[in-house]
Parts: sequence; C-alpha cells; structure tokens
Amino acid sequence: MSDNTPTSLYIDGAWVASSTGETRTITCPADGSTVGVVPEATAADTEKAIAAAKRAFESRVWVDVPAGQRGDFLLDVADAIRDRKDEFARAEALDTGKRLVEAEGDMDDIISCFRYYGKIADSNPGRLVDAADGSVISRVVYEPVGVCGMITPWNFPLLQASWKIAPALAAGNSFVIKPAELTPHTTILIIDVLDKLGLPAGVANLVLGAGYTVGAPLSLHPDVDLVSFTGGLVTGRKIAESAAPSVKKVALELGGKNPNVIFADADFDAALDNALNAGFTDSGLVCSAGTRLIIQEEIAEKFVDELTRLAGDIVMGGPFDEKSETGPLISKEHRDKVTDYVNRGIEAGARLRTGAHWGGEEHEQGYFYAPTVLDNCTADNPAVVEEGFGPVITVETFRTEEEAIEIANNTEYGLAGAVWTSDAGTANRVSRRLRHGTIWVNDYHPYLPQAEWGGFKMSGNGRELGPAGLNEYREAKHIYENTQPAVTGWFPRKN
Repeated sequence: MSDNTPTSLYIDGAWVASSTGETRTITCPADGSTVGVVPEATAADTEKAIAAAKRAFESRVWVDVPAGQRGDFLLDVADAIRDRKDEFARAEALDTGKRLVEAEGDMDDIISCFRYYGKIADSNPGRLVDAADGSVISRVVYEPVGVCGMITPWNFPLLQASWKIAPALAAGNSFVIKPAELTPHTTILIIDVLDKLGLPAGVANLVLGAGYTVGAPLSLHPDVDLVSFTGGLVTGRKIAESAAPSVKKVALELGGKNPNVIFADADFDAALDNALNAGFTDSGLVCSAGTRLIIQEEIAEKFVDELTRLAGDIVMGGPFDEKSETGPLISKEHRDKVTDYVNRGIEAGARLRTGAHWGGEEHEQGYFYAPTVLDNCTADNPAVVEEGFGPVITVETFRTEEEAIEIANNTEYGLAGAVWTSDAGTANRVSRRLRHGTIWVNDYHPYLPQAEWGGFKMSGNGRELGPAGLNEYREAKHIYENTQPAVTGWFPRKN
C-alpha cells in the first residue's frame, strides 16, 4: 500500500485508532514476512461504529440521494479501483499469499460488481398494483433495510466485501464492515476509496479484529437491521442464533461440498483440465471448489491416473514467484486442520494418490500444502463429508445417471456443482435435479455479477449478486392510498 494510505479503523467519517491502542501484525502466509500493523478494535469500537451508521441512516444523508446518483457513485468506485488496481492486487496477494495473477483477477471481478450495481441502482423503484378501484392508488416501493453489518472471509477478502458493499450502497443503506482479522488491507483500501470520493460520514464504517469480540455485536446489536456473513458453518450458526432475539435479517453464505460430476461421454481433456481448476485454483480455498470428483466408472481409472500425474506437477510458490502455480494456505492453524482432515480420510479407507505434504525446504517459511488426490472414497468418509477447505480432491464413482445424482446430492451442503457430458438431455436432467445454488455444465468456476449466487441447505440462505442481491438490502413496502375517503358504515352509528 502507498505511504499515504491509512491503516486505521474508520468510524463516522474519520480514521481512528482502537480505543485500547492495541494492534495486530499482519503477515504473509507464503513466507511469514510482515505486511503491516493494524489496530485491534474492541466490542466498544464496533458499538461506536453501529451508532455512527444509525445516525447516518436516520439523518437520511445517503437514503435521500437519488438512486441514479448512488449508482453513479458506485461507477466512480469501480473507476477508482481500476486506477489503483496494482496497489489493490498487491495488497490482496500479500495478505492472502495467493498468486498475484489470481489477485489481479479478483480485482477485475470486483470492478465488475461495482459497475453492475452502479447500473441497476435505479432500475426497479417499485410497481403499481391494480386495486380494481379507480379511487385507489396502490403501489409497492422499495426502501433500504437500514444499518447493515458485514462480516467477510479471508480467502477472497475484497471480492466478498464488494458483493455486500455495492448492493448495500445502491439501496441506500449505511453499514459497518469487519473483514477477517488476517486479511484487512484491501478492505481498508476500499474504505479509503469511499472516503476520498466523498461518501457522507457514518454511511461506511470499518472495524478490525477478531470475530468473537469485534464481529459479535454486528449480529447481537438491536440497532443492526441486517447482518451478512460469509464464512464457515459453525460461525454462521452462531450468528443466526445471535441475530434471532432482534429478528434482524440474516444472509449467510457458509461454504459447500461441491460435486463435479463427469460422465463417460464428456470431453476428456476439457473435463480433466477443469477438474484441476475446480479443486486447486486459489489453493482450493474457494467455497465453491469442486472438491468431490464424481466420475463414471468406464473412465475413472484413466481419468484419475491423469489427474494424479498433473496434480503432482503443480508448482507451489509465493505471490510474486513467476513459476508458482498455486499458493499457500492462510495460516499454520488452517494447514493443521487440512492435514488432520486428509489424515482422517486416509484412516477411513481413502487411497492417497498424490500430495498430503507441506513441500520441500524452499517452502518451510510458508503454510504450503501440496495438491492432494484421495481415491477409493466412500460416502461416509470424513474427507467426503466435511468441508476441508484446502487443495484436496476426493474421488467417488458411479454407474448410472440416477446414481450420479444421488451421490452428488448426498451432502448437507448445497452451494455449487458441475455436470460434464456431451449429451444435452443428460445435462438438462442432472443440472435440474442437483440441489445446489449454482450448476455449471461443461465448465467450472465462472460466475456473473448479473446472476444470483448462494446455496441450498446448510450452505446458507439469501442470495448475493444479481437483482436478488440488491433486494437483500431492501425492504418492500405497500402503500395503499384512497383518493376518495368515505364512511364505510361497517359499524352503524347508534344515534
């Protein structure tokens, strides 16, 4: 980040230190080098931010800005990120350890998100309803929810933040955002952009620190009208429970255990290449990663042999290593979890084909974990059941279409999945029956800001992106106006 970029909390239009003066050192997971030092906020800091957001909302300083002008503001945000793309991408790569080219791709997607919501901010102001009475004007209008709490993850820090910030501002809300404590810098940068572009004080607020202290008030506080969380299932459940007493709106994206179903008639080379991308892009630290390879028996042996060979050739390295093809995990603690997850899968009968190691001496300073393939997996294997959230692909086989569907839906999650086949009928039938929020056919991973994103079952509730992503941050209100009021006579007068 540039020397004049703040590294502070942002509350009520001002960059401020933590109320206790405590700080946290951020390190790069690829080599342990120091990236920066940021304030460590407290619950009291979060409550100040919530109060600022409430004052801003009730003052209508942003609500009353015409929707088209709010959209223009978001287009200006997109342009500002484009102009500072190198700075943003480098900060994201250092915090997460992901390859610079991956971080640059994230920035392009973030720019597209702000542009999309900038363009549709004034596209649906409401509708007239036919009351079958010429003296009645009946209309549905959309209003902002109010104060929004946003809690974002460490794998795509700014991308996930943009999915929340852009529609929230388009709708006229104020917000408090808490990024993952390990990856704060690009969220600081986007708040810096909002500040420099003149967003009114209190509309955007930023707190930094651990979820159990700094993030907790966002789901507990009665002045927060909506909390949007992207992260793990366990934390998501706690957030939903904390939000229940105030009956606030809750939007949860809680990951997935995503099936990549490959039929024998699929384009072998394309399916193979995309299976690698599905499981190992961004070191497998993707909520929609295709970690469950479900492949028809006729081609399984050949396919998995090739997958194993190619996975073993993937080069690990840091964000600025031009030879690197995949980066590290986020922390030692997370690598330990992935290691335990793989070990338990092997103990339960899976066959290790490649991976399951931390790399050679050149990777000792980082939290690397080699791309891993586990074959001969059964439905009850913990590596199949649990979301390992790492570069690990498990392999299951099927004989028939019906069996493929049954295996793919045999998970408590339902975020994403893919179907590979050259038969259009098969593609249509299987994609319609899979209980997952996004289904790719003969592809994996692309998404569009215009199309809704979210999960079924324990992958969460609500939707981000698309028109529904905007509606998450709006309330519908029915206004029924009688232009010719009259006595009803329902209760006759007695005198």
